[in-house]
Amino acid sequence: MEQSKPVLIMGGSGQAGADTATILRRWHPTLPLTIAGRDLDRAQRVADELGAATAVTIDLRRSDLGLPADHNYSAVVAALWDNRLNGLRYAQHHGLPYLSISSGLLDIAPEVVASGQRAGAAPILVASHCFAGILVLATLDSAREFDRIDTIRISAVLDETDTGGPAGIADLQRLAAAPSGGLVRRDGVFTWVTGPEAEVGVPSVDGTVLPGQILAFLDVPSLALATGAPNVLFEFAVGETASRRRGEPASTEVRIDLEGTDPTGAPLSTSCYLVHPAGQRPLTALGVALGVERLLGLRGEAVAPGIHTPEALLDPAYVVERMVEIGTTFVGARGDS
Repeated sequence: MEQSKPVLIMGGSGQAGADTATILRRWHPTLPLTIAGRDLDRAQRVADELGAATAVTIDLRRSDLGLPADHNYSAVVAALWDNRLNGLRYAQHHGLPYLSISSGLLDIAPEVVASGQRAGAAPILVASHCFAGILVLATLDSAREFDRIDTIRISAVLDETDTGGPAGIADLQRLAAAPSGGLVRRDGVFTWVTGPEAEVGVPSVDGTVLPGQILAFLDVPSLALATGAPNVLFEFAVGETASRRRGEPASTEVRIDLEGTDPTGAPLSTSCYLVHPAGQRPLTALGVALGVERLLGLRGEAVAPGIHTPEALLDPAYVVERMVEIGTTFVGARGDS
Protein backbone atom coordinates (compact mmCIF):
# COMPACT_ATOMS: atom_id res chain seq x y z
CA MET A 1 0.00 0.00 0.00
CA GLU A 2 1.54 3.32 -1.07
CA GLN A 3 1.59 6.02 1.61
CA SER A 4 1.35 9.69 0.63
CA LYS A 5 1.30 11.06 4.17
CA PRO A 6 4.40 10.91 6.38
CA VAL A 7 4.98 8.77 9.44
CA LEU A 8 5.45 11.06 12.45
CA ILE A 9 8.36 9.73 14.52
CA MET A 10 8.37 11.41 17.93
CA GLY A 11 11.92 11.30 19.21
CA GLY A 12 13.03 10.77 15.63
CA SER A 13 16.38 12.48 16.18
CA GLY A 14 17.25 10.16 19.08
CA GLN A 15 19.03 6.84 18.71
CA ALA A 16 15.99 4.58 18.42
CA GLY A 17 14.00 7.01 16.29
CA ALA A 18 16.80 7.87 13.87
CA ASP A 19 17.80 4.23 13.40
CA THR A 20 14.17 3.28 12.82
CA ALA A 21 13.84 5.97 10.17
CA THR A 22 17.01 4.71 8.47
CA ILE A 23 15.64 1.17 8.25
CA LEU A 24 12.28 2.34 6.94
CA ARG A 25 14.02 4.45 4.32
CA ARG A 26 16.05 1.44 3.17
CA TRP A 27 12.99 -0.81 2.95
CA HIS A 28 10.60 1.77 1.51
CA PRO A 29 12.53 4.51 -0.34
CA THR A 30 9.44 6.59 -1.14
CA LEU A 31 7.79 6.41 2.30
CA PRO A 32 7.48 9.99 3.62
CA LEU A 33 8.84 10.50 7.14
CA THR A 34 8.63 13.37 9.60
CA ILE A 35 11.35 13.57 12.23
CA ALA A 36 9.93 15.19 15.36
CA GLY A 37 11.99 16.42 18.28
CA ARG A 38 12.56 19.30 20.64
CA ASP A 39 15.66 20.49 18.76
CA LEU A 40 14.67 21.43 15.22
CA ASP A 41 18.25 21.69 13.93
CA ARG A 42 19.05 18.17 15.11
CA ALA A 43 15.81 16.80 13.66
CA GLN A 44 16.51 18.58 10.37
CA ARG A 45 19.97 16.99 10.13
CA VAL A 46 18.42 13.54 10.46
CA ALA A 47 15.74 14.40 7.89
CA ASP A 48 18.32 15.72 5.43
CA GLU A 49 20.37 12.52 5.70
CA LEU A 50 17.29 10.41 5.03
CA GLY A 51 15.84 12.25 2.09
CA ALA A 52 12.06 12.40 1.45
CA ALA A 53 11.74 13.53 5.06
CA THR A 54 10.76 16.67 6.93
CA ALA A 55 11.52 17.91 10.43
CA VAL A 56 9.24 19.48 13.06
CA THR A 57 9.37 20.39 16.72
CA ILE A 58 6.82 18.92 19.10
CA ASP A 59 5.65 19.73 22.61
CA LEU A 60 4.64 16.58 24.49
CA ARG A 61 2.81 18.70 27.05
CA ARG A 62 0.18 19.69 24.48
CA SER A 63 -2.64 17.49 23.22
CA ASP A 64 -2.01 18.74 19.67
CA LEU A 65 1.77 18.22 20.14
CA GLY A 66 2.20 21.84 19.09
CA LEU A 67 1.77 20.81 15.46
CA PRO A 68 -0.05 22.99 12.90
CA ALA A 69 -3.65 21.95 12.28
CA ASP A 70 -3.02 21.43 8.58
CA HIS A 71 -0.29 18.79 9.11
CA ASN A 72 -1.43 15.29 8.19
CA TYR A 73 0.25 11.98 8.99
CA SER A 74 -0.22 8.27 8.31
CA ALA A 75 0.93 7.01 11.74
CA VAL A 76 2.46 8.17 15.01
CA VAL A 77 5.51 6.45 16.50
CA ALA A 78 6.58 7.21 20.07
CA ALA A 79 10.30 6.42 20.02
CA LEU A 80 10.46 7.93 23.50
CA TRP A 81 8.33 7.79 26.64
CA ASP A 82 5.03 9.48 25.82
CA ASN A 83 4.53 10.19 29.52
CA ARG A 84 1.44 12.37 29.12
CA LEU A 85 0.06 10.17 26.32
CA ASN A 86 -0.49 13.21 24.14
CA GLY A 87 1.05 11.36 21.21
CA LEU A 88 -1.55 8.64 21.68
CA ARG A 89 -4.29 11.21 22.11
CA TYR A 90 -3.22 12.93 18.89
CA ALA A 91 -3.20 9.62 17.01
CA GLN A 92 -6.65 8.64 18.25
CA HIS A 93 -8.10 12.08 17.50
CA HIS A 94 -6.88 11.80 13.91
CA GLY A 95 -7.62 8.07 13.52
CA LEU A 96 -3.95 7.15 13.07
CA PRO A 97 -2.08 3.96 14.00
CA TYR A 98 0.12 4.45 17.06
CA LEU A 99 3.20 2.56 18.25
CA SER A 100 4.96 2.96 21.59
CA ILE A 101 8.15 1.34 22.90
CA SER A 102 8.91 2.91 26.29
CA SER A 103 5.84 2.50 28.47
CA GLY A 104 6.97 -0.60 30.36
CA LEU A 105 4.75 -3.21 31.95
CA LEU A 106 3.43 -0.96 34.72
CA ASP A 107 2.95 2.04 32.43
CA ILE A 108 0.83 0.41 29.73
CA ALA A 109 -2.37 0.59 31.79
CA PRO A 110 -3.28 4.08 30.50
CA GLU A 111 -2.64 2.90 26.92
CA VAL A 112 -4.93 -0.07 27.47
CA VAL A 113 -7.63 2.13 29.02
CA ALA A 114 -7.32 4.68 26.20
CA SER A 115 -7.74 1.92 23.64
CA GLY A 116 -10.77 0.55 25.46
CA GLN A 117 -12.42 3.95 25.63
CA ARG A 118 -11.99 4.53 21.89
CA ALA A 119 -11.68 0.99 20.60
CA GLY A 120 -12.70 1.90 17.08
CA ALA A 121 -10.41 4.90 16.69
CA ALA A 122 -7.21 3.28 15.42
CA PRO A 123 -4.81 0.38 16.02
CA ILE A 124 -2.38 0.76 18.92
CA LEU A 125 0.74 -1.38 18.92
CA VAL A 126 2.16 -1.72 22.43
CA ALA A 127 5.78 -2.69 21.77
CA SER A 128 7.44 -1.75 25.06
CA HIS A 129 9.14 -5.13 25.11
CA CYS A 130 12.86 -5.79 24.97
CA PHE A 131 14.02 -4.65 21.50
CA ALA A 132 10.46 -3.51 20.72
CA GLY A 133 9.17 -7.08 20.65
CA ILE A 134 11.52 -8.91 18.31
CA LEU A 135 13.00 -10.99 21.13
CA VAL A 136 9.52 -12.41 21.72
CA LEU A 137 9.25 -13.25 18.02
CA ALA A 138 12.71 -14.86 17.95
CA THR A 139 11.75 -17.00 20.94
CA LEU A 140 8.49 -18.04 19.30
CA ASP A 141 10.43 -19.04 16.20
CA SER A 142 12.68 -21.26 18.35
CA ALA A 143 9.57 -22.73 19.96
CA ARG A 144 8.20 -24.12 16.68
CA GLU A 145 9.83 -27.52 17.22
CA PHE A 146 8.04 -28.02 20.56
CA ASP A 147 4.64 -29.59 21.07
CA ARG A 148 4.43 -28.27 24.63
CA ILE A 149 6.59 -25.69 26.38
CA ASP A 150 6.96 -25.87 30.14
CA THR A 151 9.66 -23.29 30.82
CA ILE A 152 11.00 -20.21 29.05
CA ARG A 153 14.04 -18.47 30.48
CA ILE A 154 15.38 -15.34 28.82
CA SER A 155 18.76 -14.03 30.02
CA ALA A 156 19.86 -10.73 28.48
CA VAL A 157 23.13 -8.84 28.85
CA LEU A 158 23.28 -5.17 27.88
CA ASP A 159 26.74 -3.68 27.75
CA GLU A 160 27.25 -0.88 30.26
CA THR A 161 28.53 1.35 27.43
CA ASP A 162 25.41 0.66 25.32
CA THR A 163 22.54 1.91 27.46
CA GLY A 164 21.51 4.47 24.84
CA GLY A 165 21.04 8.22 24.96
CA PRO A 166 19.47 10.20 27.83
CA ALA A 167 15.97 8.92 27.04
CA GLY A 168 17.12 5.30 26.89
CA ILE A 169 19.00 5.58 30.17
CA ALA A 170 15.96 7.16 31.86
CA ASP A 171 13.73 4.34 30.58
CA LEU A 172 16.12 1.71 31.94
CA GLN A 173 16.33 3.40 35.34
CA ARG A 174 12.56 3.75 35.51
CA LEU A 175 12.09 0.07 34.68
CA ALA A 176 14.67 -1.12 37.21
CA ALA A 177 13.15 1.08 39.93
CA ALA A 178 9.58 -0.17 39.44
CA PRO A 179 8.18 -0.59 42.97
CA SER A 180 6.60 -3.99 42.34
CA GLY A 181 9.90 -5.64 41.36
CA GLY A 182 10.20 -8.31 38.69
CA LEU A 183 7.42 -10.36 37.11
CA VAL A 184 7.61 -14.09 36.48
CA ARG A 185 5.10 -16.75 35.61
CA ARG A 186 5.45 -19.62 38.06
CA ASP A 187 3.31 -22.75 37.84
CA GLY A 188 0.87 -20.81 35.67
CA VAL A 189 0.55 -17.86 38.05
CA PHE A 190 1.96 -14.39 37.31
CA THR A 191 3.97 -13.52 40.40
CA TRP A 192 5.95 -10.48 41.56
CA VAL A 193 9.41 -11.11 42.97
CA THR A 194 11.43 -8.59 44.97
CA GLY A 195 14.62 -8.30 46.98
CA PRO A 196 17.00 -11.26 47.04
CA GLU A 197 14.49 -13.40 45.14
CA ALA A 198 14.83 -11.09 42.15
CA GLU A 199 18.64 -11.19 42.18
CA VAL A 200 20.16 -13.60 39.65
CA GLY A 201 23.35 -14.45 37.83
CA VAL A 202 23.05 -13.84 34.09
CA PRO A 203 25.30 -15.97 31.82
CA SER A 204 27.28 -14.26 29.08
CA VAL A 205 28.04 -16.04 25.82
CA ASP A 206 31.62 -16.80 26.94
CA GLY A 207 30.51 -18.39 30.21
CA THR A 208 31.06 -15.37 32.44
CA VAL A 209 28.19 -14.86 34.89
CA LEU A 210 27.16 -11.26 35.57
CA PRO A 211 25.08 -10.05 38.53
CA GLY A 212 21.57 -9.18 37.38
CA GLN A 213 17.94 -9.13 38.36
CA ILE A 214 14.55 -10.32 37.24
CA LEU A 215 12.65 -7.42 35.66
CA ALA A 216 9.03 -6.80 34.75
CA PHE A 217 9.33 -6.93 30.97
CA LEU A 218 6.27 -7.23 28.75
CA ASP A 219 8.06 -10.19 27.17
CA VAL A 220 6.99 -12.34 30.14
CA PRO A 221 3.19 -12.15 29.66
CA SER A 222 3.59 -12.08 25.87
CA LEU A 223 5.58 -15.33 25.83
CA ALA A 224 3.55 -16.99 28.57
CA LEU A 225 0.22 -16.35 26.88
CA ALA A 226 1.45 -17.01 23.34
CA THR A 227 2.92 -20.41 24.23
CA GLY A 228 0.93 -21.48 27.28
CA ALA A 229 4.20 -22.02 29.16
CA PRO A 230 3.48 -22.13 32.91
CA ASN A 231 6.99 -20.97 33.84
CA VAL A 232 8.51 -17.84 32.27
CA LEU A 233 11.12 -15.40 33.52
CA PHE A 234 13.34 -12.66 32.13
CA GLU A 235 16.76 -12.07 33.67
CA PHE A 236 18.65 -8.90 32.85
CA ALA A 237 22.17 -7.65 33.53
CA VAL A 238 24.10 -4.52 32.61
CA GLY A 239 27.84 -5.07 32.43
CA GLU A 240 30.73 -5.91 30.15
CA THR A 241 29.72 -8.16 27.27
CA ALA A 242 31.94 -10.95 25.95
CA SER A 243 32.90 -8.97 22.86
CA ARG A 244 34.28 -6.12 24.93
CA ARG A 245 36.22 -8.55 27.09
CA ARG A 246 37.87 -9.64 23.83
CA GLY A 247 38.77 -6.03 23.06
CA GLU A 248 35.98 -5.59 20.49
CA PRO A 249 33.04 -3.14 20.42
CA ALA A 250 30.10 -3.65 22.76
CA SER A 251 27.55 -6.24 21.68
CA THR A 252 24.18 -7.42 22.95
CA GLU A 253 23.71 -11.02 24.11
CA VAL A 254 20.49 -12.84 24.92
CA ARG A 255 20.28 -16.47 25.96
CA ILE A 256 17.00 -18.26 25.18
CA ASP A 257 16.34 -21.48 27.12
CA LEU A 258 13.26 -23.58 26.35
CA GLU A 259 12.08 -26.78 28.01
CA GLY A 260 9.11 -28.95 27.14
CA THR A 261 8.23 -31.88 24.92
CA ASP A 262 8.49 -32.64 21.21
CA PRO A 263 5.57 -33.85 19.02
CA THR A 264 6.21 -37.45 20.15
CA GLY A 265 5.92 -36.50 23.81
CA ALA A 266 9.63 -36.93 24.50
CA PRO A 267 11.41 -34.33 26.68
CA LEU A 268 13.02 -31.55 24.66
CA SER A 269 15.21 -28.63 25.70
CA THR A 270 17.06 -26.06 23.60
CA SER A 271 19.48 -23.26 24.45
CA CYS A 272 20.87 -20.62 22.13
CA TYR A 273 22.35 -17.15 22.20
CA LEU A 274 21.10 -14.28 20.11
CA VAL A 275 24.00 -11.87 19.55
CA HIS A 276 24.31 -8.59 17.72
CA PRO A 277 27.81 -7.14 17.40
CA ALA A 278 26.57 -3.54 17.33
CA GLY A 279 24.55 -3.72 20.54
CA GLN A 280 20.91 -3.04 21.26
CA ARG A 281 20.30 -0.07 18.93
CA PRO A 282 19.86 -1.97 15.64
CA LEU A 283 17.63 -4.58 17.27
CA THR A 284 15.32 -2.01 18.87
CA ALA A 285 15.14 0.00 15.66
CA LEU A 286 14.34 -3.14 13.69
CA GLY A 287 11.50 -3.97 16.07
CA VAL A 288 9.97 -0.53 15.64
CA ALA A 289 10.39 -0.57 11.86
CA LEU A 290 8.71 -3.96 11.60
CA GLY A 291 5.78 -2.64 13.64
CA VAL A 292 5.42 0.48 11.50
CA GLU A 293 5.59 -1.57 8.30
CA ARG A 294 2.79 -3.80 9.56
CA LEU A 295 0.59 -1.00 10.92
CA LEU A 296 0.74 0.86 7.61
CA GLY A 297 -0.18 -2.23 5.61
CA LEU A 298 3.14 -2.15 3.77
CA ARG A 299 3.35 -5.85 4.55
CA GLY A 300 0.31 -7.97 5.35
CA GLU A 301 -3.33 -7.08 5.61
CA ALA A 302 -4.71 -3.95 7.27
CA VAL A 303 -4.55 -3.91 11.06
CA ALA A 304 -7.90 -3.52 12.80
CA PRO A 305 -8.50 -0.80 15.40
CA GLY A 306 -7.78 -1.83 18.98
CA ILE A 307 -4.75 -2.73 21.04
CA HIS A 308 -2.14 -5.14 19.68
CA THR A 309 1.20 -6.68 20.67
CA PRO A 310 4.06 -7.52 18.30
CA GLU A 311 3.49 -11.29 18.40
CA ALA A 312 -0.12 -10.77 17.35
CA LEU A 313 0.87 -8.94 14.16
CA LEU A 314 4.27 -10.24 13.07
CA ASP A 315 5.41 -13.60 11.68
CA PRO A 316 8.29 -15.06 13.73
CA ALA A 317 10.10 -16.50 10.71
CA TYR A 318 10.00 -13.16 8.89
CA VAL A 319 11.27 -11.34 11.96
CA VAL A 320 14.20 -13.74 12.36
CA GLU A 321 14.98 -13.35 8.66
CA ARG A 322 15.17 -9.58 9.12
CA MET A 323 17.28 -10.00 12.27
CA VAL A 324 19.85 -12.08 10.44
CA GLU A 325 19.80 -9.58 7.60
CA ILE A 326 21.03 -6.80 9.95
CA GLY A 327 23.82 -8.93 11.41
CA THR A 328 22.21 -10.90 14.25
CA THR A 329 23.70 -14.34 14.87
CA PHE A 330 22.20 -17.32 16.67
CA VAL A 331 24.73 -19.62 18.33
CA GLY A 332 24.41 -22.62 20.60
CA ALA A 333 24.99 -22.10 24.31
CA ARG A 334 28.12 -23.62 25.81
CA GLY A 335 27.69 -27.33 26.41
CA ASP A 336 25.08 -27.65 23.66
CA SER A 337 25.61 -29.37 20.36
